[in-house]
Amino acid sequence: MGFVEVALIGVGLAMDAVAVSMTNGMIYKNLKSADYIGMLAFFAGFQMLMPIIGYYAGNLFAGIMSAWSGLVILLILGIIGGKMIKEGIVHLREHQLPRNRVLTLGILVFQAIATSIDALAVGLGFSFLGVPIGAAVTEIGIITAVMVAAAIFIGRRFGDLLGSKAEILGGTILVIIGIKAIL
Repeated sequence: MGFVEVALIGVGLAMDAVAVSMTNGMIYKNLKSADYIGMLAFFAGFQMLMPIIGYYAGNLFAGIMSAWSGLVILLILGIIGGKMIKEGIVHLREHQLPRNRVLTLGILVFQAIATSIDALAVGLGFSFLGVPIGAAVTEIGIITAVMVAAAIFIGRRFGDLLGSKAEILGGTILVIIGIKAIL
């Protein structure tokens, strides 16, 4: 498997992280430099870590991963997204501005895990195909970081345009990603 194939896999793996990062950009208005760096590091880091785990865990966890990954993603993103939708609706009804949300380490870790679970299976595939894991995960990490950075920027712009509706849209995006994972 060559550079182009791994790059295409990297783009595919990064798409959930991109959607969540865009959502974060829309709803978290007071992001600091550390938050931006944290999103890049966690999303790219987990997109790199999960294939390594899959690569070395191999058949040991393959059945468990495929059986439960969709449900785990749905639960994590569904809960976070559902809460955002509920709060957004309350703010619209009461004509309130959305409260200043804080991107916590816990939320970021859960988001990074939920968006990278599918990378475990990719690592398993790399193992079977004899793909050099170090080069592959480095490429995937760089692609994810670049795409996440762009997504945060785009999300910030949409968040400014949508105002309090950004909470509802962001929550809906997370719930849709969760539902897609279970299907």
